[in-house]
Amino acid sequence: MQKIINVVAIASGVVSLAVVGVGGYVYVNQESIIESVKEKALGSLGGLGGALGGTGGLDLPTAPQPPAGQSMGLPVPGSPL
Repeated sequence: MQKIINVVAIASGVVSLAVVGVGGYVYVNQESIIESVKEKALGSLGGLGGALGGTGGLDLPTAPQPPAGQSMGLPVPGSPL
């Protein structure tokens, strides 16, 4: 029984050290990780028609517009006071 408890304790220690190690690595290298993610995200947007410009030939729907001088039919709430 003692051997089983020792194995569980050692496994727990290994897992704890791994979590602390990964957390430390991310903390130390957070700037490079953020830059890497930004570059990958902007690179994937480039294939859609440019970084923040154009739609890349996609036909995107537009929001419906109310007729001139009218609302979308929703009531305007009155003052609660």
